[in-house]
Amino acid sequence: MLSNKKQAGLFNHRNKNTFSMKFTEVKLPAMGEGITDATITKWLVNEGDTVDIDTPIVEVATDKVDSEVPSPVAGKVAKILLKEGDIPKVGQVLAVIEVEGEEESTSSSSTSEPTPIVNESIEVKQPSKEQTSNEQLGIPSRLTNGSFVPPLVRKIAQEENLSKQELESIKGSGVEGKLTKADVLDYINNKANTPKSTFSHATTPIETISKGSIRAEQGQPAAGNVDIVEMDRLRKLTASHMTQSKQTSAHVTSFIEVDMTNIVLWRDRNKDKFAKLNGEKLTFTPFFFSAAADAILAYPILNSSVVNDQIHIKRDINIGMATALPNDNLIVPVIRNVERLSLAGLAHAVNDMARRARSFKLMPNEIQGGTFTITNLGAFDNLAGTPIINQPQVAILAVGSIKKRPVVIEGPLGDTIGIRHIAILSLSYDHRIIDGALGGAFLKRIAQNLEQFAQSDL
Repeated sequence: MLSNKKQAGLFNHRNKNTFSMKFTEVKLPAMGEGITDATITKWLVNEGDTVDIDTPIVEVATDKVDSEVPSPVAGKVAKILLKEGDIPKVGQVLAVIEVEGEEESTSSSSTSEPTPIVNESIEVKQPSKEQTSNEQLGIPSRLTNGSFVPPLVRKIAQEENLSKQELESIKGSGVEGKLTKADVLDYINNKANTPKSTFSHATTPIETISKGSIRAEQGQPAAGNVDIVEMDRLRKLTASHMTQSKQTSAHVTSFIEVDMTNIVLWRDRNKDKFAKLNGEKLTFTPFFFSAAADAILAYPILNSSVVNDQIHIKRDINIGMATALPNDNLIVPVIRNVERLSLAGLAHAVNDMARRARSFKLMPNEIQGGTFTITNLGAFDNLAGTPIINQPQVAILAVGSIKKRPVVIEGPLGDTIGIRHIAILSLSYDHRIIDGALGGAFLKRIAQNLEQFAQSDL
């Protein structure tokens, strides 16, 4: 990595305005609240490559989300200042772009104006034909169907021997039909004549979650009839986060059964009208979010974190929603100020976050700042579970599948047996600050909120 001093002295020039007209710095952008740096995972261009405006030039990763940094101008990559694996700060210069056409206009404006020159210690590499010629790859930057093909997608297509015709058959999920890495990888994985992925670890050691391209490495045979599968970057982060949580918090899990019959019947009667009025499908998730937010208002210590010997109780109720991704990984987008949202507002927020999470379109700040987490086990028909606390939070609620069950119904004339819609809720909480009585009372409050749901039909 070049020192700041070397970066500052990258170009010798006599006229500051002339320099600014010819060269543009590409800096690490802000990646979200509380994120001060990122890791460079992959350069998508080489020195000497020609780039367009908004062409992705480098992949960077935080501990939450990966993303691509685009070129702010059209020109040629004059210098790459950092290498893969370096960890620049927000605002630090990553590369320098030489703007096309500026040198001629500045030099011709006045013969007395000195032109900027590159420091002799820097050698700008000339791009190879394989690196810069789309024609040699046989894949243009824009297909005949109008889809834009970014450089990284062209590189993957070349490595996988995909033809231009194959790329044109893929529907781009990006803006204005742009082909994303996820689109191409899905196509490759679904090809009938391709029994296994041919991507190598050396080609793409770290993938980009925000674009939907994380995938497990192909298992390698080992002695003893064992396949070894390398963890992808997100799985490594998840493993580290979960292990740290178990080492940090004294986990306790409590369970309670909830009669969801009132909510199930109300939703059945009103879901179609709700969708017409609000433009959103009504799932059961908003009901659990609303019930949890009300319980947090009654027991605010469940909405806290432990900092040394202090308990920091958060005033805003920002609930994270654990969401399974198409690549079998997990992400937790955060819905902010849940206590202020109506049922319709919650339905919109939940559906929007889920859609964008599964299409890898979340922004870094949308998975930051959670104060409590809910995970839906019922989506996989699981009855109950013991979730691990999402640090630095102190509790997480797991919602099991809603099932019809015969139960004893107490009434003024005696007990009867009835068919009710039952779900099991489980709450894992940090026993360092939350005792069983408090955790049990909080869980009971959530159950009561759900069982006592009473709202007029729409």
